[in-house]
Amino acid sequence: MSASPVSGAAPAPEDFRRTWEAVREAVGRAIVGQDEALDLVLLALFADGHCLLEGVPGVGKTLLVRSLAKALGLDFSRVQFTPDLMPADVVGTDVLEQGAGGRAGVEFRPGPVFGNLVLADEVNRATPKTQSALLQAMEEREVTVGRRTHGLPRPFLVLATQNPLEMEGTYPLPEAQLDRFLLKVVVPSPRLPDLLRIVERTTGGPRADVPAACDAAKVLALQALVREVVVAPHLAERIARLVLSTNPQAPEAIPIVRRAVRYGASPRAAQGLTLAAKVRALSRGRGHVTEEDLRGLALPVLRHRILLSFEGEADGVTAEQVASEAAAV
Repeated sequence: MSASPVSGAAPAPEDFRRTWEAVREAVGRAIVGQDEALDLVLLALFADGHCLLEGVPGVGKTLLVRSLAKALGLDFSRVQFTPDLMPADVVGTDVLEQGAGGRAGVEFRPGPVFGNLVLADEVNRATPKTQSALLQAMEEREVTVGRRTHGLPRPFLVLATQNPLEMEGTYPLPEAQLDRFLLKVVVPSPRLPDLLRIVERTTGGPRADVPAACDAAKVLALQALVREVVVAPHLAERIARLVLSTNPQAPEAIPIVRRAVRYGASPRAAQGLTLAAKVRALSRGRGHVTEEDLRGLALPVLRHRILLSFEGEADGVTAEQVASEAAAV
C-alpha cells in the first residue's frame, strides 16, 4: 500500500480507494447488510450529487445516513417532512432583530438545509410548495430568501427518503425534483443472516460508535479527483445513446420506450451517469471508466427519470424494466 499523499497535495487514485474502504468499514460498525445501498450513497456523495432512498420502515435508511455523516466527519442536519411543514422551516427566514441603541434590523436565521449532509425524511409527505424549497438548494447549492441569496456549505448532499407503501397523505415528487436526484436507491429488507446480526447488535450491549474516517476538506478534494477520470469517446457516446434511448421522440428510442414511455431521461441523466461511473472506477482502483461501470449504474440513474404513459401503466410496464432494457441494448 502506498503512503498517503503529503498535506496539501492532490489525492491520488489509490488514496480515493483507501478512503472509500475506510468509510465503508466505519459505517459497517452500525449498518448490517446494506452494502449496495451504502456504495450507491457514497457514489452520489463523491459525484457531488443527491440521492433518493426508497424502502419500507425499519430497514435502516435513517441510521445509514446518520452513520455516514459521522464516518465522513460532516455536519448532519435532519428535516422531518410533514404536511404542515413550510418552506421557511427548511431554508430559513429573515427575522426582525433589535440591536444596540434600539435600532431594528433584519437578520437571516438559517434553516436545517444549511448542513453538509441533509436528511429529508419522508420527503413525499410535504406539500409541493414545501418540496420545491429544495429545488434551488439541490441544483445551485444556494437559497434565496427575500432579496438575498445565501450560499450553502460544501460539500452539500441531500439524502431524501420515502416509503413506497403508505401513499395516503403523500404528494408525489414532481419530475423537476426527481431529476435533481443523481440516484434512486431501493433499500431492501434484510436477509436472514443479516437480520440475526441486527437483532444481536441492537438488543445486547451499547451500540458501536462510528469513527470519523474522512473530513469535509478530503471529500472536496476527492470530488475534484473524480472529474479527472478518463471516459473514452466510445463510452461517452454510449452514455448519450443510452439516455436518448429512453426518450420516445428520439431516433435512438428502443421499442418498449416508443410503446410505454411518455417522457424519458433528461441530459442530467447523462451527466449523472458519467460522474457516477467515474466514481465507481476510482472505487475499484481504476483511472478510467469501463462498460461494466455503465451497466452497473444505469438502473439507479435512470429509473426515477422515466415517466410511463397511460398505455405503459395499463400494460404493467415499470420504469425499472424500461431502464434495464435500455442498458442491455
